[in-house]
Amino acid sequence: MDFQLYFNPIDKESLCFFYSENENRIGNKIAIHTQDAFPDLENIKIALIGIEEDRNAFNNTGCAQAPNAIRKQFYRLFHSEQMPPIADLGNIKIGQSVNDTYAAASEIIASLIENEILVIILGGSQDITYANYMAYQNLNHVINITSIDPKFDIGNENIPIKSDAYINKIILSQPNCLFNYSNLGYQSYLVDSKEVELMDNLLFDMHRLGLAQQDMIDSEPIIRNADMVSIDMSAVRFSDAPGNKNVGPNGFSGVEMCTLCHYAGANDKLSSLGVYEYNPQEDIKEQTAMLIAQMLWYFIQGYMQRSNDLPDIAKSNFYKYYVSLFDDAYQIVFYQSKTSHLWWMEIPMEEGNNVKFNRNYIIPCSMKDYQTACNNEVPERWLLTYKKLK
Repeated sequence: MDFQLYFNPIDKESLCFFYSENENRIGNKIAIHTQDAFPDLENIKIALIGIEEDRNAFNNTGCAQAPNAIRKQFYRLFHSEQMPPIADLGNIKIGQSVNDTYAAASEIIASLIENEILVIILGGSQDITYANYMAYQNLNHVINITSIDPKFDIGNENIPIKSDAYINKIILSQPNCLFNYSNLGYQSYLVDSKEVELMDNLLFDMHRLGLAQQDMIDSEPIIRNADMVSIDMSAVRFSDAPGNKNVGPNGFSGVEMCTLCHYAGANDKLSSLGVYEYNPQEDIKEQTAMLIAQMLWYFIQGYMQRSNDLPDIAKSNFYKYYVSLFDDAYQIVFYQSKTSHLWWMEIPMEEGNNVKFNRNYIIPCSMKDYQTACNNEVPERWLLTYKKLK
């Protein structure tokens, strides 16, 4: 695939960034698509792509201007350690219609993932998540999506796709490659009770903002189970990220969002991250752009700490624990990595079940799940996945 045909180069002058200022700035450490050259992707591990698309934005026109505003802040940051090879491919050429943009984006993302390059998408409106999902569908990859969003954005099959109504398009697309959808940080007063009921019926994960903030480490297994993560910047409270027409007074703090991005970067299976709904027109002193730049910094920091220590029965890279429940009526198998000390648990599958999944589906969990099982209770995370696999 000739990627250069799909991208507009980056204009250094417009970013007001002086590359000669300091060689340790990120802008001097990554390969950037300019008028002079397109990056060689042979050894690249992470690719940034901008998508200046907001024609389907709900009440947030102007977020198409986000990619370069984010770059302006991201390039200026310092990285103290050896960075992985990163390329900024520029901004995708916008299609004549939004669907044309979706098609181009999904084709590009699929090709990058197929070449084992992790993709960071700088939106644009959050409906681009649908194009991101279509890339995995094109590759026939069964995936899990985690969305950090104050709402579910489900929508209705009878209305056109919008940034606040795109999940239904993913659910109804065929052939469907979505195994699980998790929402992290929803705010109850912004969500219709019928949507909560629908999420329940679909066996999707819902995690309220307040509960997530009580102990951020509980969110780590949710993100570690994701193949792609979609971030709506309205999930961050106004005081920390004012650059969004739909932002409210409550939400994650900037520190908490950086923590979540660090978890995402450290996730061995995650292959794409999208940051959406940042609107430079609404920003105050570029505060939101600075926060997103720092979120990307923490994501890369997490990526550098990947340990590739997923449980493997052929290796001895983990401890294995058997927990019996209800007088030995049931047994749950837990794994703990000897390297990262992270936890997983095994979900048994019946013979002849969906061949898309392993015979024993191993999902990320926390020490709390192990402790719950030791107290003779079935962890909710285990039960929800078991129901999906039946």
